[in-house]
Amino acid sequence: MIDSHAHFEFYKKDAPKIIEECRKELKAVVDSITEYRKAHVWKSWELLRPYFGFVIPTLGYHPNEARRGNWEKVEKVENFIREHADEIVAIGEIGLDYHYAENEKQRENQREVFRHFLELALELDLPVVIHARKAEGEAYKLVQRTGVKAYFHSYAGSVELARKIVKTGHLIGINTGIVFIPEVRAVGKAIDVEHLLVETDSPYMSPFKGQRNTPCNVKIAVEWIAKLQNLSFEEVERETEKNAVEFFNLEVKV
Repeated sequence: MIDSHAHFEFYKKDAPKIIEECRKELKAVVDSITEYRKAHVWKSWELLRPYFGFVIPTLGYHPNEARRGNWEKVEKVENFIREHADEIVAIGEIGLDYHYAENEKQRENQREVFRHFLELALELDLPVVIHARKAEGEAYKLVQRTGVKAYFHSYAGSVELARKIVKTGHLIGINTGIVFIPEVRAVGKAIDVEHLLVETDSPYMSPFKGQRNTPCNVKIAVEWIAKLQNLSFEEVERETEKNAVEFFNLEVKV
């Protein structure tokens, strides 16, 4: 199995231990190293660099940081991405989050920063990992306008929009929240597995109440999709691995 979206850096001192535990069960984990509050991309990069190969890095700028409109920091992150463009498999996570953006000014800051990094992805010929919350439709329109290939991670929007997203060549991420989020479950049932990736968004979205999530739990997303679509676990595992390898251009045997 491949976890297509996690954040080992948020485990801090526990990260090495959890990475080694996950090596026993997974082929790879795509870690979206994203600028967010005090989780600076350069610090996270140094923490995870010894594990690259199993940990597959992307680099991005989280919309909840983008709402602040700090263009000095945007430039610093952009320069870091350019410096490591040959070592990452995508730009992300980037996007829009209207749940936390408190006013129109913050939302406009998010839009401007999002467009900036979409253009960077186009320039560097890299796909993007999209975070869209209560703004899925607008994020999709901006992706289409730019012309980049996108992975809508932890998608919890409508089934109707999900169908439009995959019809235009993008992928949808089903996370372990499928256990308790009806919208995720509906999409996990409606969208053919050939258009899906599985993820945990660890340490968030734990399928077990009161416990911290880990990438090893990605098997639960596989199990639920298999059950909802009347497929075998092996079919879903094989197809989502293939999708991850193709989208991120991974050097992982499946």
